[in-house]
Amino acid sequence: MGLIAIVDLGIGNLASVRKALGGTVTSDPYEMERAEKLVLPGVGNFGAVVERLEPLRGVILDAINDGKPFLGICLGLQLLFEGSEESPGSEGLGVFRGRVVRFRGVRTPHIGWNQLWKRKECPLFEGIRDGAYFYFVHSYYAVPEEGDIVAGVTDYGSGGRRVVFTSAVCRENVYAVQFHPEKSGRNGLLVMRNFRGL
Repeated sequence: MGLIAIVDLGIGNLASVRKALGGTVTSDPYEMERAEKLVLPGVGNFGAVVERLEPLRGVILDAINDGKPFLGICLGLQLLFEGSEESPGSEGLGVFRGRVVRFRGVRTPHIGWNQLWKRKECPLFEGIRDGAYFYFVHSYYAVPEEGDIVAGVTDYGSGGRRVVFTSAVCRENVYAVQFHPEKSGRNGLLVMRNFRGL
């Protein structure tokens, strides 16, 4: 299974991620280099988190380029893109082409249980049925330029005011979800177990 490093940016409750996934919560670049898998959970403002991420940017990108399994959670998914409307001028990791935008025409934040509709096969969702429910808390979502990375979408809103947004991406060794698997009951634990088993 190997050592899993959960990147600690000094924000959010990482204890629940660690409890669900195992691994070590760390902000030490050396520990991240030693790890066989990397997890980037994120909550809060895109720009503020990018600032905290800056000293670790190289280590994270090296791990991804070296082929280590990588999991982004919530803001951790958004950080994989080039930038966000939330913080113009702040550069994401740029692993995927595309930007992060704010929900328009629907209530924000999007909080609570919602369904994930699979768009392609992804090892993260092995054993999880199409339309399974996960727990979300966010006001922004990623709009990928590369459609082939989209592993799942979620339909949010009611009546004519709806947004279908990308809620999971997956390419080679990089996986990311907009929902919180650590708060998503059995389905979330299965996502974590699938990542552990990669």
